[in-house]
Amino acid sequence: MPVSGSRRVLLGAGALTLLLSLLLAEPAYAQGPSSKGRGADTEQTGGKDSTSIYAAARIQYSGSVTKDGSTGNVTSSDVNWTPPPCWYAPYLGAKDFKKKMSGQIDSAKNTPGMGGTAGAAIGEMQRHYEDEYGWTDTPGYKDYNVDKDGEGMFWAAVENPDEPDILKRSSCNDLPFWVENGDTPPARYEEALSPEILAALAYQRMQLPDTKVNLAPEATTKVNLPTWAWLDKAVFNEVQATAALDVPGFNIRATTTAKPVALKLEPGTADSETFPASGECVFNADGSIGKPYTKGDAGRTPPCGIRYLHSSGDGVFKLRATITWKISWTGTGNAGDDLPDGTFGTTQDITVQEIQAVVR
Repeated sequence: MPVSGSRRVLLGAGALTLLLSLLLAEPAYAQGPSSKGRGADTEQTGGKDSTSIYAAARIQYSGSVTKDGSTGNVTSSDVNWTPPPCWYAPYLGAKDFKKKMSGQIDSAKNTPGMGGTAGAAIGEMQRHYEDEYGWTDTPGYKDYNVDKDGEGMFWAAVENPDEPDILKRSSCNDLPFWVENGDTPPARYEEALSPEILAALAYQRMQLPDTKVNLAPEATTKVNLPTWAWLDKAVFNEVQATAALDVPGFNIRATTTAKPVALKLEPGTADSETFPASGECVFNADGSIGKPYTKGDAGRTPPCGIRYLHSSGDGVFKLRATITWKISWTGTGNAGDDLPDGTFGTTQDITVQEIQAVVR
């Protein structure tokens, strides 16, 4: 069955926006995979505001992810990279789609202000789903594809509730389109749910462990005294987060993996030195960072550490330790690639005292 092309030009923005909002404003609930033509529970879960999410098949998250559905604590090192603001996902089988769509089209026709050009656009949309020959430029569907119920699903737009830009969040504004079970949507639907998109969503939900480094001296140090910093091996192992779509006919998943690769120290004051000078301590071959301080190390320069050149007075300096994580993903169909490195850091209070000398 041919898939419709973009309706943005043919319908006009006003009519399309109104009808999509009427059609998809409320999450849909199907009866489960045993019902012909229906998908799994079709409510998109999680997010800050579940009422803003257009209906789509449930994405399930597992592994090291936030439990409340909010964004995780990982920050992308690429300021130009962001998770998808919206996507297309399986919505309803043919019979359920016809029931919902035809009802909403009837309501839209009776909406004040929907006469003239807007009303004509609604009529064109109706013919698109009811008459496969209703369009001269793009094939449509015959009676909402009800004769193919159970053999595929209509896919519809989903908003990412964690995208703050409403224009980006609502940019997936193509009409719902049909996809046969086991097939992938046409390439022109770049935002159609895929392993790569699921990997990005898992990245957004990923929860990395806190970064508390070992220090010697611990918490309280002296001016000009080298402070050793290190992380024991096995403190940080790789972290994985998985996002999966399990709908009959459309099973897609991706696992995003983060591996720690470097530690950056920021002393919290310009009156300080870091070792190495860049403040970035790389992982050793055994998975540790730096070197634990021993009594024999007095007077030596630490491979990873800091030296404060001024007292913190009555306050403290905020030492920030940030781990850089190399992030990649693998997914359905042996797909996989790298994602931008991620960072997450925490702060520790450091008191720096003057060394007192007594002159006799």
